[in-house]
Amino acid sequence: MIIFKMKKLLFVVVALGVFLQTANAQDQIIYTSKNLPKQDTTWVFKPKNYTSKEKTAVIFLLHGYGGNYKQWDNIMNAQKYADEYNVIIVCPDGLFSSWYINSPAKKDSQFESFFFDELYPDIKRRYAVDDRSIFISGLSMGGHGALHLFIKKPELFTSAGSTSGGVMLRDFSAKYGLSALLGNPNKEDKIWDDYSVVPNIYKLQSTNKPFIFDCGSEDFFYAYNNQLKQKADSLKLNATYISQPGAHNKAYWTKSIKQQFEFFQKQMIK
Repeated sequence: MIIFKMKKLLFVVVALGVFLQTANAQDQIIYTSKNLPKQDTTWVFKPKNYTSKEKTAVIFLLHGYGGNYKQWDNIMNAQKYADEYNVIIVCPDGLFSSWYINSPAKKDSQFESFFFDELYPDIKRRYAVDDRSIFISGLSMGGHGALHLFIKKPELFTSAGSTSGGVMLRDFSAKYGLSALLGNPNKEDKIWDDYSVVPNIYKLQSTNKPFIFDCGSEDFFYAYNNQLKQKADSLKLNATYISQPGAHNKAYWTKSIKQQFEFFQKQMIK
């Protein structure tokens, strides 16, 4: 059943478990998924000149631990970026602490499956997406998530990024809800490597697709991003690493996301 109200531009798609509200160029979609413990709210920012007749690049932006789908807009003014770079920006909700993985311990926390099986194809159905220009990035937990998903299915993305990413999970085993997601393993258990970016980055050797990651020198994730840089270099991956002054905060991400968008713009096929 579809209900349409002209005054509020409100669409309710009951059969699909999806709620869509449109306000100007910004859409709000609410997903009900068997893969998630609760509904997921996603903001989509379309560029001001968007038309369904013209294919448009897409950038998925994943928020950090404890944040939600509004975090990126609070940092960067997502509509401004959508207009400036002529891209569709998609900001899903990582449900506070999903780490964007399929949890082996929580059967209703399968964000990776939700992303690939539901969110990604739904965005392509709803919007005129340019398949040649699909990107993903994120901050902190979302930086981990973006590279994790890129490693899983690089064929679905043109490029990926991470800013202040939590790319090595073992040393944070007692924090950020990680133990609950992974089944409360010992710090020595192999599962920490199974779900971390650094030990799995070698899987990108089969592709020459570019990716970018950065971290501030005062960030508690800085040493781990340096490890990722060393690993990427040893594997001769097509990686760009930016090490610069900054901490794990909004001021840093306001600067770094601009750098990532500039990087992605260079990969967009005109």
